[in-house]
Amino acid sequence: MQYLHTMVRVSDLDASLHFYCELLGLEEISRQESEKGRFTLIFLAAPEDRQRAREERTAMLELTCNWDPEEYSGGRNFGHLAYRVEDIYALCERLEANGVTINRPPRDGHMAFVRSPDGISIELLQQGDALPPQEPWASMENTGSW
Repeated sequence: MQYLHTMVRVSDLDASLHFYCELLGLEEISRQESEKGRFTLIFLAAPEDRQRAREERTAMLELTCNWDPEEYSGGRNFGHLAYRVEDIYALCERLEANGVTINRPPRDGHMAFVRSPDGISIELLQQGDALPPQEPWASMENTGSW
């Protein structure tokens, strides 16, 4: 058995690509549009998974955008996506500066949670050892749920 990808439905493709690619740092690996099925599929991978994603088609996030308007709910019962990051403080700072709520701040220098534009919970984990506690994160309260 081999893990291939996780699919999430998105309602605003531009907002989702901005969040996942420009803010989180994932990269588009491939895109497929189906006129007949009326959907777009975009496969993303973390930079360190890029080669594996291209060669083996694994370790990817599939964004599915149905062309006909549809409201999605229940992102919470999905669980979450998790990514290891080089500098959790720098990434949370970039996300917050771009209007993303840090639902669970990285008070411990190790873990944070945010939500995508469609409410998908994203866990961010510091690569290696936890960073020393740092403000404003160390004293920041949780916001909402994750």
